[in-house]
Amino acid sequence: MELEQTFTQALEYGRQYISGGQVATYIPELAKADPNWLAVCAVTTDLQSYAYGNAGQKFTLQSIAKVISLILALESVGEDVVFSKVGMEPTGDPFNSIVKLEKVSTHTPYNPMINAGAISVATNIPGATLEQRFDNFLQFTRKICGNEDISLSFETYLSEKRTGDRNRALAYMMKSGGVLTGSVEEHLDLYFMICSVLATCRDIAFLGAVLANNGIHPQTGEQLVSPRHLKIVRSLMVTCGMYDASGYFATMVGLPSKSGVGGGIVSVVPNVMGIGVFGPALDERGNSIGGVKILEYLSEQLNLSMF
Repeated sequence: MELEQTFTQALEYGRQYISGGQVATYIPELAKADPNWLAVCAVTTDLQSYAYGNAGQKFTLQSIAKVISLILALESVGEDVVFSKVGMEPTGDPFNSIVKLEKVSTHTPYNPMINAGAISVATNIPGATLEQRFDNFLQFTRKICGNEDISLSFETYLSEKRTGDRNRALAYMMKSGGVLTGSVEEHLDLYFMICSVLATCRDIAFLGAVLANNGIHPQTGEQLVSPRHLKIVRSLMVTCGMYDASGYFATMVGLPSKSGVGGGIVSVVPNVMGIGVFGPALDERGNSIGGVKILEYLSEQLNLSMF
């Protein structure tokens, strides 16, 4: 009962801040979200579940998909291949910035959690065609999020494709440096599609639970993420997962986390649980303003910080 009360109080604490945020509008489909939606969910490593607020509301993964794509790429081709064309360093710049990519002579993106890095990582998702590559991503997402009904929002995909000029600029710059090979437009299509996959707060909490449970699916016992790759992914979530607010978030919350402009944030409490929050009203860095406050409250009250 005490844990349930803490989650309820965290939700109400976060609700006080959502009026200070705004939904993403640069992708027209995201502008349709209700800024008053707010939810928090948790799934423990022994499969206890908690859900409060608008927990059943679907939203697109957006940059949370970068975590899943990175895991799938690492498990498919290995870290040497993946990190031959993307770095591991935080940028301190917005997630869609082109500045540092231009300054690096090879146009290699700094890390997998920014847009350029995620586009590079997605080129390693296996499949002979775009459809096969996306299906491989979708099937893995369903497994690691514990929900066979997860699907693509075709409307969001088309919306991203129509308005993705900055991502095209990033991709073609990487193409000019040899970071991307093959069809740039196909790689972009895959990236837009993986960002447009629909999930719920509970789904991302389950993803967090897998990462909390040493990469093991807590229901089936299947090792979905090897120990080595788990270490890489969780480290990058700490240093780069909250865009250019990652340092602040590490100080205030202290958990491996990844946000998306759809309003979701997945957080990992190692060996304990995964936490998912959702609130489409974003702060100036592109993170859920209510979601961050919920996680700050939970970290403080439950003493969750890794530091």
